[in-house]
Amino acid sequence: MAGSCVGESDGLTFWVAEQKDYDDVMSISVQIYGGNDYLPHRYADWMTEPDRAVILGRRDGKLVALVSGLIVDEGCTVVVEGLRVCPSERGRGVAGVIQRFADQYIQQLYPSVRTKRQTKVEEPSAGPTQTLSKFTELGRRAGLSVIGEADIFEGFISHLRNKLHSTTGSEPGVSVPQMFLIEDEQHLKNILLDPELPSRVELPGGAIIQDWQALQPIEGNLEILARRNLTWLADKQERPAFLSFYTPPYPIPYKGGSLRLNIDMFGTDLVSAKTALVGHFEKVRERKEVKGRVMVHVYLNKSLWEGMREFCEGYTGITRCREYWEQMVLERGM
Repeated sequence: MAGSCVGESDGLTFWVAEQKDYDDVMSISVQIYGGNDYLPHRYADWMTEPDRAVILGRRDGKLVALVSGLIVDEGCTVVVEGLRVCPSERGRGVAGVIQRFADQYIQQLYPSVRTKRQTKVEEPSAGPTQTLSKFTELGRRAGLSVIGEADIFEGFISHLRNKLHSTTGSEPGVSVPQMFLIEDEQHLKNILLDPELPSRVELPGGAIIQDWQALQPIEGNLEILARRNLTWLADKQERPAFLSFYTPPYPIPYKGGSLRLNIDMFGTDLVSAKTALVGHFEKVRERKEVKGRVMVHVYLNKSLWEGMREFCEGYTGITRCREYWEQMVLERGM
């Protein structure tokens, strides 16, 4: 086996992942996250991303587990992502073994790391899940998930725009609440580093969650956000009370191949949330970023979920693909 072993524990050997391991990683990832897996698309980027460690666990040479950690918050925090165990090894404690090794390995590489953060799913309809021991829940958001074919999104956007006019009591052609595109790097920096932003837009746990990565709004994290190629919208040019962005759509394995569009929203005003959703869809359409089947996940304040669910319903071909669910931000000391 090429490469070098970086440790062993409980019958597993641990290795730093390489690009050549891609096929093995995909072999233990079949149907993970119900086909919503981001890793087939992101794996190559992970291999070169600064301050990221990707650890593989093997038993008798066979890949059985993976976990990754990204160093954020100016070296103080590791954001854990990508944990997976092959089906034949689940329920045997493998996840705990590889996470313990990864914690130790990351602290050797980055001695300044003092905190471990991760984002989990809770499905209230299935009953409460057990919060991971030693973790503190920092905050949570609701998730609204819809799916449809890209060729009907043109009509869906018009449908939403008309409903938005109705919601605000205006007639077509009359101005409705506006969202401002934030493109200037310094302008965005000023917004994100405003110490009042977390309370004004109610950041969950005081963090900006970008596609499941919870980052404190501090200068050291702005470069991480910048390399994600996000599209930002705000309800005001200065001191916004509502802020949102979308991550460029990316392929997922769902039903043999689909696109996933994630929209992150921060704030509690329903009209602003509706306006932002339409604005993001219009940008995606303008840039011709979607084709085929598209799954959209909108992450938002829990108080907005019911209103946004009603807003998105009523157009043939666009259906909700998950019941109400929540995204939890968890943290603990290392």
